[in-house]
Amino acid sequence: MLFELISAAADMAEDFMTGAEDPIFESSGIWDLLIRFGFNIVFVIGIIHLLYFRRSRRADYYFTFALISISIFLMLYLLGSVKIKIGFALGLFAIFGIIRYRTESMPVREMTYLFVIISMSVINALSADSDWITLVAVNIIFFIACILGEQTVKLSHRACKYVKYDRIDLITPAKYDEMKADLETRLGVKIVKVDVGTVNFLKDMTLLKVYYEPADGNEENTVDEMSKIPN
Repeated sequence: MLFELISAAADMAEDFMTGAEDPIFESSGIWDLLIRFGFNIVFVIGIIHLLYFRRSRRADYYFTFALISISIFLMLYLLGSVKIKIGFALGLFAIFGIIRYRTESMPVREMTYLFVIISMSVINALSADSDWITLVAVNIIFFIACILGEQTVKLSHRACKYVKYDRIDLITPAKYDEMKADLETRLGVKIVKVDVGTVNFLKDMTLLKVYYEPADGNEENTVDEMSKIPN
């Protein structure tokens, strides 16, 4: 079934490529650009919309992922015509892969999707020597991997958040259950585990990392991992 889908998509792409008889388009390579761009954007938007956005509902990253994919693809496709060196390609890939915003660090899930989006755009832009069957198969593998990853996260993920806690008298191992009950009452969540971090005896304050099960089943919270209020 999967092989038939790959073969059908590859045959359609090859038929469309061979059907472009206009010498102007052939000489400029516009058909190859448009076909590869359309091919890339279909798979990229599919991952963004069907997998990422359906769960997180964050339109800001939807916009970011889409434009980064378009920018990376067009830049590398055009630079590929001057025999871009692999070192430059990997350097550019690394620069975009470590993007962090000033007001908020990019969550791990968003960074993972950004990595996937950049990878697909680079492969689709620089794989001129690869046949269409291979290219379609690689993109489908990316898509399936994201689906399996999302299913795994739903089964095993626990949300966590940092809490500045004022009851340092309860942080001893002997009073762990009492501290856990107090946090559940004050936070209104089912707590799985609590890790005790830095303790400030002068201010009667400690930093806890609380692992919990979200009551509504939606564990997606971009501020959970933040231990201080951003400027």
